[in-house]
Amino acid sequence: MTSNNPVPAKDVQLIKLENLKPQDLEKATQIASTVDIKDSQSVIQYGIGAQNKISEFADSILSSVKTKDAGDIGNTLSELGLKVKSLKVEKIGTSNPLSKIPVLGNFVNSIKRFISRYEKISTHIERISNELDTARMQLIKDIAMLDALYEKNLSYLMDLDLYIAAGQIKLQQVYDNELPAMEQAVKESNDPADAQRFQDYKQMIHRFEKKLHDLKLSRTISIQTAPQIRLIQNNDQLLVEKIQSSILNTIPLWKNQVVIALSIFRQQSALELQKTITQTTNELISKNSEMLKESSIETARENERGIVEIETLKKVNDDLISTIEETIAIQKEGKTKRIQAEQELVKIEQELKSKLKAIKSQA
Repeated sequence: MTSNNPVPAKDVQLIKLENLKPQDLEKATQIASTVDIKDSQSVIQYGIGAQNKISEFADSILSSVKTKDAGDIGNTLSELGLKVKSLKVEKIGTSNPLSKIPVLGNFVNSIKRFISRYEKISTHIERISNELDTARMQLIKDIAMLDALYEKNLSYLMDLDLYIAAGQIKLQQVYDNELPAMEQAVKESNDPADAQRFQDYKQMIHRFEKKLHDLKLSRTISIQTAPQIRLIQNNDQLLVEKIQSSILNTIPLWKNQVVIALSIFRQQSALELQKTITQTTNELISKNSEMLKESSIETARENERGIVEIETLKKVNDDLISTIEETIAIQKEGKTKRIQAEQELVKIEQELKSKLKAIKSQA
């Protein structure tokens, strides 16, 4: 080989042939034997099947990053938070139901209004819960699908490795045997056609090396795709965990606490009713208006006793709202990270495209 030859691409091996499994090396050698560098179509079509799969696959992953958004789920969780807040459990019992007459009428009406509002909001909560469960199931399917895509990407990567290894084997053969033999034949011949064929052959070698380089770029895309898939999977898993927490913990806890509050106030209502009936009966029989006044004051005092329990209910409701707001904040943070990931992916894609255009313009 003379100094006029280009720097052999065989000297820079991306795939270490000695590290290949025997069966993979055999496949690569078989592929190399089918390559005819003198045939332009053979060079053009070399590895194009695996390369197209990688390109299409990378586009599908990028599209998934762009379209995968927790916005709908985040909006649903936000709506859940608003519905819980709108019930205003903390306002139950804050006013003095005995401050007006009739005493029990106002108290019972207050409970009825609360129950009516709760029933309406509960319907919305059930709808939101169903929507969250549907989203959770879809995310679980997506996670399984991404596992399959991850394995498919590994399969594509293995195909590319075989084609790259085969190309390296072919270039090794060309530089060690075919090219020196043709160069020697040209030196011994005075036919200009032989010299032209030799130059054409070197140009085809250059094109094959460029084709091999394109395959290596596709391999890089495939390698980068793997963590992209896992990133999307991780975000989906976080969403599933948060949704499950809302469905299994937050919503049932909220409902339970409302039921407890209603039960407490129903008990108080029944107690006050019984006390009022007893006191009124005694007053009609044995007491005058002064005793009725004192009895009413005593009734008011008895009614004020049960308000201490509502403080616990207020705290639980505040904690519940805080949990939901924290969940929403985490979803927004996840959305921001995915947007950043999308921007980085687009940047990488643009850099690769720019580099490829630069290489083509220099060819």
